Amino acid sequence: MMDIKVLGTGCANCKNTIALIDQVAQANGVTVTLEKLEDLRDIARYGVMRTPGVVIDGKVVHAGGVPSREQVQGWLSA
Repeated sequence: MMDIKVLGTGCANCKNTIALIDQVAQANGVTVTLEKLEDLRDIARYGVMRTPGVVIDGKVVHAGGVPSREQVQGWLSA
């Protein structure tokens, strides 16, 4: 199971990122734990300056803007 965190303060892009990851995971039958981190101190610990950020299994894989569906599929199939 993949542990995915979306870092962001609750903006529309953050919500869209969570929804996209959830949709792609379900469509591909991938089990993930999806968590939203909104506290700026938590976000800063990952070194993310532009949100939304995406962290998979402790590693930052994306920051700044909504990732593409293709990017998310690549992460989930890795």
